[in-house]
Amino acid sequence: MPSDLPHLRNIGIVAHIDAGKTTTTERILYYTHTSHAMGNVDEGTTTTDFIEEEAQRGITIYSAAITCRWNDYTINIIDTPGHVDFTAEVERSLRVLDGAVVVFSAMEGVEAQSETVWRQADKYHVPRICFINKMDRIGADFDRTFDQIRDRLGSRPMAVQIPMGAGPATQPGGIQGIIDLIEMKALSFDPESKGENFTVADIPDEFADEAQLWRQQMLETLADFDDDLMAALLEGETVPTQKIRDVIRHATLHNQIQPTLCGAALDYIGVQPILDAVCWFLPSPLDCPPVQGTHPNPKKQDQPQFRKPSPDEPLAALVFKVQVDQHADFCFVRVYSGTLKSSSRLLNPRTGKKELISQIWRVMAGSREKIDEVQAGDIVGVVGPKESVTGDTLCDPQRPILLESITFPETVISMAVEPDSSAERKKLADTLTKLAKQDPTFVARINEETGQTIISGMGELHLEVIRNRIKKDFGLDVRVHKPRVTYRETVRNAVEADGEFHRKTGDTTQYGKVRLRIEPYDGEESLCVVNKLKPGVLPAELAKVLEESVMEEARGGGVTGYPLMKIRLTILDAVYRPGETTEVAVQAAAKDAVRECLTAAGVVLLEPVMRLEIVTPEAFLGNIQADLNARRAMIVNSELRGDLCVLEAHAALAQMFGYSTQIRSLSQGRASYSMEPLRFEEAPPEVLREMME
Repeated sequence: MPSDLPHLRNIGIVAHIDAGKTTTTERILYYTHTSHAMGNVDEGTTTTDFIEEEAQRGITIYSAAITCRWNDYTINIIDTPGHVDFTAEVERSLRVLDGAVVVFSAMEGVEAQSETVWRQADKYHVPRICFINKMDRIGADFDRTFDQIRDRLGSRPMAVQIPMGAGPATQPGGIQGIIDLIEMKALSFDPESKGENFTVADIPDEFADEAQLWRQQMLETLADFDDDLMAALLEGETVPTQKIRDVIRHATLHNQIQPTLCGAALDYIGVQPILDAVCWFLPSPLDCPPVQGTHPNPKKQDQPQFRKPSPDEPLAALVFKVQVDQHADFCFVRVYSGTLKSSSRLLNPRTGKKELISQIWRVMAGSREKIDEVQAGDIVGVVGPKESVTGDTLCDPQRPILLESITFPETVISMAVEPDSSAERKKLADTLTKLAKQDPTFVARINEETGQTIISGMGELHLEVIRNRIKKDFGLDVRVHKPRVTYRETVRNAVEADGEFHRKTGDTTQYGKVRLRIEPYDGEESLCVVNKLKPGVLPAELAKVLEESVMEEARGGGVTGYPLMKIRLTILDAVYRPGETTEVAVQAAAKDAVRECLTAAGVVLLEPVMRLEIVTPEAFLGNIQADLNARRAMIVNSELRGDLCVLEAHAALAQMFGYSTQIRSLSQGRASYSMEPLRFEEAPPEVLREMME
């Protein structure tokens, strides 16, 4: 499938869980003739949820890439998870995508994870269009959801469609189709052909006034971005359709507006217009600025490197996902510049090593199509790289560039795992290494004191999925222990302390002495080491060893054994004795100084605090509030959404284990909730006391 850059779109479909992302994607694949059978989430037959666990649970766990054609356009689509435990999948997808379709449920409106994915898209400056889905459900409200997108997300949605009715199509006043405000036509979709056939007609009289009102709002919004359009409006002239589309496209690409569409994907209403909007309004790789990186040579890091989205530029690609297969790792890459060819050798600037690209594959969710080369702007899978991980750059060895990597949130929950027999211990370690390579928010480590293998992740569901994969994909039965919170440690006070090492063995004396200051720190990095040694105090190579040793010791954890964060260590002084101050002596003195500082500064234990959004019928509100109070939760907001109450609360993760069972029993199964990491906060004194004992 050749890449014609102006007609290429790299988009993600993102939303809160259960807003209808995967159903929308299924309809898109059917209408673009990429799949010949329309899958169903409830039946576990969708194309993009091709992992057995996804089909069983009816949720997306891993982002799936798929390529389809619509008219003259090639569209690379990534269907992402909506569950907060798998937010890393959304993060890495948005890092490499040019545009996004954000799906909202017309019943629930803007939900907690909707806000999270919107913030992630803001972070990477991704232009987006909105799709208000589920207009066929009881309680669906287009106006309310539209207002929430504007007010809760601080955005500027602009309706380019409105629904004809709301609620089930079989009931009076139910959805009959949609009105296109650009063409001022009514679109009705034929359920017999699964929505593939639709009719375009004049707007029915009952919706004419409302449509005229919304169109006027659209044109007034667009007049802010184009003087010619404003002049035409003031003079009462008819604005050409193409002019409207051009202004919408320009404003969308600059993140000034978000064109908003509507429909009901499950009932086949309004999906083809999404494809048209993707092609008309979202960017091609050529609409994006040249990608910026740094030179991997430390001496040239102050010289920014740029790559234009052209096949004639030196190659630069970013690995945004690694899928561990039985035979070889499968890396998903976004090619930003140049031409990627099979059997080529590329540089990984992070490791300084060359990686062989043995095969290139066009990805169709669970299936693949082999190709020989791919040009700038495209997204493909490659086989061959052995040491590349998520966030790594692959580039032309003669023109190296290091692209900005992908940052992921800290893990918040841990549990101990052990194999059924000691003979399988090595296999378990290898399995966990493979899983950690695939999932940047999954960490496995050995607790040196207890010898236990500890796995950490983003939530109970995340670790449950990992555990099931260990059993199904790798054939390992493991025993797990109760999940526990991954705390962090910081310090209360700023103190200075010395570390000293003095050893004599035979005629050899080794000596090192270091003075450090430790203090609370609120910068971007969770751990910061500053070297304030005066020139000449230590030889350059020993000064570097000292800096690395301080950082390494700090990364080893604090007094309680938990990782340190919000700390700055400053190297103030050192003693050097020619012939006696060796690397070993400097390392030992640094280790001693860090320990002395941590002990003297006073331990502060930090616990992860979660943001909860609970949606419940009003009858159960009192019970749920009482339960939250008992869990030390702080309710920060409550509002009515239709006939449901929505609570926002902040609660320590330690208090939230088993909450899914509890909320079901408190609400007869009618309440739902979502939870995401918010921040780390000081834990109650009794938690620290218990730990120290």
